[in-house]
Amino acid sequence: MQINLEALRRHYASLSDEALSEIDRSDLVDLARQCYDVELARRHVNQTEGRSTFRAASVDRPDASDWLDGAACVCTFPVSSVHNPNSDATTARTVLESAGIPCHLELCQVAPDPEPAPQSEYRLMVPGEFNLEATCVLNKEIYNERMVDGWRAHLTTLSDEQLLAATDDDLYGDLVDRLERMKRAYDEEVARRRSRTRS
Repeated sequence: MQINLEALRRHYASLSDEALSEIDRSDLVDLARQCYDVELARRHVNQTEGRSTFRAASVDRPDASDWLDGAACVCTFPVSSVHNPNSDATTARTVLESAGIPCHLELCQVAPDPEPAPQSEYRLMVPGEFNLEATCVLNKEIYNERMVDGWRAHLTTLSDEQLLAATDDDLYGDLVDRLERMKRAYDEEVARRRSRTRS
């Protein structure tokens, strides 16, 4: 049977929170389940222990309207049925807020290409002038440790000979190269602005 996705999306959108939460998503076919998940995410739903709990609080921050026009997206979080769509996004937002960086978490529709069903993602936005600082804070507080955990797991797969034969370049040569390139880019921009000021 052909599924009318647009009609299905409209149907889920027309349901009350209570009616939507009573749907057993395990009974849905794949395409219907995707539409259902998108509607849950649109309403900022937390799925915990198999039950749907609707959040009354908005993800918006009170002062976001002052800077959203020039905002920068520092990271995105795909909405997926396999994990709580708000957990990683909320953690990242909390980290930035603890660092005193204004931020705004919003749910956005993503072009459904090549998937036939609509996709959504959370985007963590900060004022444009906080872009570098926010990225640095998130890397230090969250993502660097996750990267090291993966690296540590990889090291356990090496033989004794492979581990002892690894050079500094093998282990973190790419990080050194990235640091050097970033520093060079910064120095070049400073030099460009000084040259413009002198002229």
